[in-house]
Amino acid sequence: MPDHDIRDHDTPDHDMPDHDMPDHDTPDHHTPGTRRPMNRKTRAEERIEELDTSPAALTEQIEALTAERDEAIAKVDEYVGLLQRERAEFLNFKRRTADERERAMGLAGVDLITKVLNLADDFDRAIETRPAGLDGDAWAEGIAAIDRKLRLLLESEGVTQVDASPGIPFDPRDHEAIVGVPGTGRAEGEIVEEVRRGYKLRDRVIRPALVAVAAAGDPSGPLN
Repeated sequence: MPDHDIRDHDTPDHDMPDHDMPDHDTPDHHTPGTRRPMNRKTRAEERIEELDTSPAALTEQIEALTAERDEAIAKVDEYVGLLQRERAEFLNFKRRTADERERAMGLAGVDLITKVLNLADDFDRAIETRPAGLDGDAWAEGIAAIDRKLRLLLESEGVTQVDASPGIPFDPRDHEAIVGVPGTGRAEGEIVEEVRRGYKLRDRVIRPALVAVAAAGDPSGPLN
């Protein structure tokens, strides 16, 4: 047999390629879990750095906030004043409406009461002029009882009689003078006689009393 190297033909006659070997000089790529570089700032940190915290800037911000506060207080005062005025106007309107309604109802009531007073006057004249022979008569006493009930009804509605007693001074708010009477011995202007009763509905005169008053001098006649 020849003297030479015996090679295994099944084994490839070449070395392993260099790229199959790990290269320890090449740096590894970034893998999950690696820390972020320390020089990168967060959004909050960037905003903090953007804030101007110099004394001049802070003073300007304080002045701006103070002006906004003063403006808000002025607006509140204005709105409160408007609200108070509106409330006062509403209360006045409510009061006027109530007064007008009461006055309207009162006028209707006055008209009815005036008619009842005329009826009461008729009863008074009938009682005052009844014949003496009817004293104690049941029929006459019945008429007087009706008159008393009518008076009580009027009083329950707030109707009172105007004072026109002889001797009191004439008052044009409560009395209507129809004649002046001289030589009565009373001071001029004093009531001498009540000719027709007067009435008030609460504090309002709905019918003045017709009276004769003392006058100075001889002539007598209607007073002006």
